[in-house]
Amino acid sequence: MIPFFVMIKCKLGETYRVANAIADAEIASEIYSTSGDMDLLVKFYVENDSDIGHFVNEKVHPIPGIQDTRTIITFKAF
Repeated sequence: MIPFFVMIKCKLGETYRVANAIADAEIASEIYSTSGDMDLLVKFYVENDSDIGHFVNEKVHPIPGIQDTRTIITFKAF
């Protein structure tokens, strides 16, 4: 499994709806609210042969209330 993170900027007033929609879809490992420019930090896992870009495009971007995303691909956990 490949872990990666997506930072999500939500439309005003939509952060909890977006977080709940991600949780209800059961596609994320962990969901955190954050301070600063982005509203949520979400950890996902995909199979080794999966395309992260397609996953984000097909599973994350369609969720209503998302304004912008930044994907962080990780290499090694220590």
